[in-house]
Amino acid sequence: MFRLPSFVAIVAFASSTVFAQAPVYGQCGGQNWQGATTCVAGSVCTYSNAYYSQCLPGTASSSTATTASSTISSSSSGTTSSPASSQTAAAGNPYTGYSIFLSPFYAAEVATAAAAISDSTLAAKAASVAKIPTFTWFDQVAKVPTLGTYLANASALGKSTGTKQLVQIVVYDLPDRDCAALASNGEFTIADGGEAKYYDYIDQLVTQIKAYPDVRVVAVIEPDSLANLVTNLNVTKCANAQTTYLACVNYAIEQLSTVGVYQYLDAGHAGWLGWSANLGPAAQLFGQVYKNAGSSSFVRGLATNVANYNALVASSPDPITSGDSNYDEQLYITNLSPQLISQGFNAQFIVDQGRSGVQNIRNAWGDWCNVKGAGFGTRPTLTTGSSLIDAIVWVKPGGECDGTSNTSSPRYDSHCGLSDATPNAPEAGTWFQAYFETLVSAANPSL
Repeated sequence: MFRLPSFVAIVAFASSTVFAQAPVYGQCGGQNWQGATTCVAGSVCTYSNAYYSQCLPGTASSSTATTASSTISSSSSGTTSSPASSQTAAAGNPYTGYSIFLSPFYAAEVATAAAAISDSTLAAKAASVAKIPTFTWFDQVAKVPTLGTYLANASALGKSTGTKQLVQIVVYDLPDRDCAALASNGEFTIADGGEAKYYDYIDQLVTQIKAYPDVRVVAVIEPDSLANLVTNLNVTKCANAQTTYLACVNYAIEQLSTVGVYQYLDAGHAGWLGWSANLGPAAQLFGQVYKNAGSSSFVRGLATNVANYNALVASSPDPITSGDSNYDEQLYITNLSPQLISQGFNAQFIVDQGRSGVQNIRNAWGDWCNVKGAGFGTRPTLTTGSSLIDAIVWVKPGGECDGTSNTSSPRYDSHCGLSDATPNAPEAGTWFQAYFETLVSAANPSL
């Protein structure tokens, strides 16, 4: 009930073996794929992961990049587990005084998606999403070199404009990842040397970041991982992964701190760890992780509602939240904070509101996969209404799928086949055009 793998769900995309070519946004490759491996004219088969390649608009030689930035509104290679660092985090909100560098990857996805919309009004609204800052997910080692490109562009932009740049990333590649669900299983396994491979992944991130000390980096650390260790140790895969998860997260914190990365550990959301029985154990775990990593000043706090749909402040409780007094993210944060402080962790928070524009749309609080009727929510801002919350952010890039509804997929999760999950969805992390258009049309406030 408490497991809401906040972000990689699956919605149904039925593979076909009769098409000579796959349609735009259709599947064109992946493990055990039996269908078309070429795409219709105007699109190219693009590798996403071992399970899925997708036909995206464009040509094989085309590429898109942007170096824009956006200021969110404000009312004002080592493997040593105990690295030495002379850096100390600056006091206060790490977002203050910085312009957020727009993700070139997401901006390109949005531009392509907007161009495919025939309704001119909707297309214009869709195109505007490219100007809203989101996090970039590094969920495979192969993606890490692009971080260096983004940092270089951000550095150049900062120097040319005189504005300090901030790049937002998600660190997300634990071995045996997503231990209580299936939609976002990762590339590493514990049985196949995953811990050492994860350390190398972190080392590669650190190398990229170290080369651009003039760019501030804010990172969300491993969505769902620590929350699973609070509520899901009854799941064999989670129990077996506990020691490795803790070791890897500790390594990530320590190494990223050496290059000045401001970090928010993922803390699930109100419908997961916000239940009164879970607050104490959650605070104890996060406090211990913080202490084990040397109480680094670069561990700013926790991220909540990542890739989920909860309101920051609900005007009234959604019926699905019955029994949980912490029925929105601000209530969850307000009641978790003192328990964290009692554990020696004076945490601040960021809250994902990227898909929280429409409420009362789920059949159960545990439904997390491409929920029907969702809309883009409150834009990123430092005006949060709570001294505990540093920023409202968009961690989940809207339009990137939570997971597939294709029941034959190795990563199919039953949550993606529920009646409130959008059908015909591709694999987790790949572009879901129909869902993006819904997010745009249902955005609240409107785009």
